[in-house]
Formats: sequence, structure tokens, C-alpha cells
Amino acid sequence: MITLQRPGALQALPPLSLYVHLPWCLKKCPYCDFNSHDLAPKTPAASPPQGGASGLGRPGAGHLDTQKETAYLDALCADLESALPQIWGRRVHTIFIGGGTPSLFSPDSIDRLLADIRARLPLEPQCEITMEANPGTFEKDRFKAFRQAGVNRLSIGVQSFDDAKLKALGRVHDRTQAIAAIEEAQQHFETFNLDLMYALPGQSPADLDADISQALAFEPPHLSLYHLTLEPNTVFATQPPKGLPDDDTAFDMLDHLIDRTTGAGLQRYEVSAYARPGHQCQHNLNYWQFGDYLGIGAGAHSKISFPDRIVRQVRWREPATYMDKARQGLACSNETEVDLSSRAFEFMMNALRLKDGFELLRFTERTGLTLASIQQPLAQAEAQGLLQRDLARAWPTAKGFDFLSDLQALFLKD
Repeated sequence: MITLQRPGALQALPPLSLYVHLPWCLKKCPYCDFNSHDLAPKTPAASPPQGGASGLGRPGAGHLDTQKETAYLDALCADLESALPQIWGRRVHTIFIGGGTPSLFSPDSIDRLLADIRARLPLEPQCEITMEANPGTFEKDRFKAFRQAGVNRLSIGVQSFDDAKLKALGRVHDRTQAIAAIEEAQQHFETFNLDLMYALPGQSPADLDADISQALAFEPPHLSLYHLTLEPNTVFATQPPKGLPDDDTAFDMLDHLIDRTTGAGLQRYEVSAYARPGHQCQHNLNYWQFGDYLGIGAGAHSKISFPDRIVRQVRWREPATYMDKARQGLACSNETEVDLSSRAFEFMMNALRLKDGFELLRFTERTGLTLASIQQPLAQAEAQGLLQRDLARAWPTAKGFDFLSDLQALFLKD
């Protein structure tokens, strides 16, 4: 008997992750293009206290109003319940609580959030649960309380250990607070990540080396290194900071960072991510391997696969609107189907960020497309020295990493 299958149909659904967006920050950074919104805290906390750590224990510093926390958690719960029919029966492999600044929420609220999730979704036994935290919201024992609530991986937005660079970036913490936060994280988390930025305004090679030396001194299990870029719709896009290193200098800075991290035992497994063995971010790996993710919260994005289609969704961006719509069961502001002609490019936009590239069979499994559909761009990338492959895998070369946008663009349909 001959069975007909719709072109692009999936034979198996990919792993599912959950992303939770908590949208408030003490102050929006001028380089940030994420959906984050300034918070008016109970007590003034927009600037680091003089003397650094002396202000870490201030009661109420950098906290959300309890009523706002409760209302937002209620909205998240309603959002999740409305989305359940789309993912019914699927296990969640990872959870990522991002923002904004999630550590503005109290440990009790994070405990409630994770309890609400567990009551509605089956989690894998070793589910990775990451939460972003900023040193400007740090208080003694706060990270310990997040660990007790169920968070098992912390991502700390340090960006720099240089007070002048932090000020230029608009950060609300200082060097002393950053160090105190990391030391606290070391005590309570086996796995944690430090975010650092390079090619900062006025940053010299010596400044950069001081930053990476300080970061490596903590022996972090995971390190994320980001080139400061001027993104559209940010303050820096319209008012660029002075003294930004040129492109050649930035490339040299990255080479230095790679040398230092490799020498410290951290392996570069993605364009911006470095980890010790066993400490790769499983949530981000699922993104880069074209897995599925349900995003709840203001402005959150989702990618959900069905046997006959793949859809992308976006939640309402403005927090008050989101909360109102979520309570009505209308949290999703728009939904689009990923058509066949764009699936190859969407897959490659993610998979080619990985140093090990992707399994050829995974491309077929996750996109519903045949390998024949990408033979031409694969051959072109190989001829240009941007990619290598064997019978099982394809992966970017060192040149492909350096010119990643050019490599990815080869898979765009005209």
C-alpha cells in the first residue's frame, strides 16, 4: 500500500524547552535590545552604593512590589494553561528564566513559579533550570534561596570588572558587587555562567586581559563572551559611545579571549559560549539544534513543531497588556507558520553557531526536508572553506566561524 506524506512532515518531534520571561530591570542598559522595562523599586537602587558591597544587604533594594509579582505570576500561569494543548504529553528538558532581570523577583516567587510549572508539565528528572541574575540585585543568601527554590544553574550578567567600563555600559552594579555575587554563586551552584563583554568603549588590550583574568580566577564552569554591538532601537544605536575599538582590534581581542579560555580548560562549543566538560548550557543547545521551545511571559517567543507543521509565536510585549491578555487566554499576539522555503535557513542560523555543527540526519528530522535540498549550498560552503563535512556531520571551519553570517546566508532562498 502506498502512503502519501505531506512535504515537510516531521517523523519525530524534537526535545521541548520552556522559556519564562520576567521583563523588569532596575534600569534598561543602553545597548540592550531585549524586551525589558525599567522598574521603580521600593527604595532607590538605580546606582551602586558608594563603597560597593555595603549596600548589598539593604532591605527592599532592587525588589519588585509584591502585588506586581503576584499579578505577573498569575498571568504566567494563565498563559501556560492556555498553551498546554499545543504541547500536551511532551516532557520539558530544560527551563530558562530570563529577562529583564529575573533576580528582581523574590525567591518565594521563583519557588511558586516552578511549582506552578511542575503542576502542569512533566519535567525530565535531570531538568536543567537556569535563571539570569544581575549583581545589582544581589543580597547575601539570595542566591542560596534561589537554589532552594529549584534553580540549578545561574547565569550572572557581570559584563566587566572595570568600574569605568560598567558605568559606560549603564550597568547598575560595580566591581565589588560583581565579585561578591560570584563568590555567593560558587557556594550554592555546581554550574553557573558568567557573561562578559568585550570591545567596550575605551577598552585596551590590558583592560581586556584584566577582565578575563578576573573571570578565570573564579574557575567558572561556563563563560559567555559577547562583542558589544550597536543594535537597532537601542540608545547606543542613536548615541554611539566614544572610543569603541575598530573591527581589527575586536578580532584581536577575541583571539586573545579564546587563547586565555582554552588555556584555562574551557572549550569553545558555540560562537560565544565556552564551557568545562559536562557544563554546556543544555537549554541553549536545544535552541541551536533547532529544538522546540514554549515561551511564556511578556514578549516571549516560541517555536513549536507538530507532525504537519512548525509554528512560531510571540507574546504581547508590554507587561500590562500581556497580563491583561493572558488572563483572557489571549497571551499570544501573533503566530506564523515556518514555511518549507525558509526552514533550511532557520535551521542553519542556529546549527552553524555550534563548533561541532550538526548531524546530517538531524537536519532531515527537525525540518522535514531532504538532504538533497541543501546539497548545493553545502558544496558551495565547502568550496569557500567555510564548512567541512563527512558522511554523518557538517561543521563550520575556523574561517566559517569568523565569517558566520556569510556562511549562513548561503542557505537563504532567493
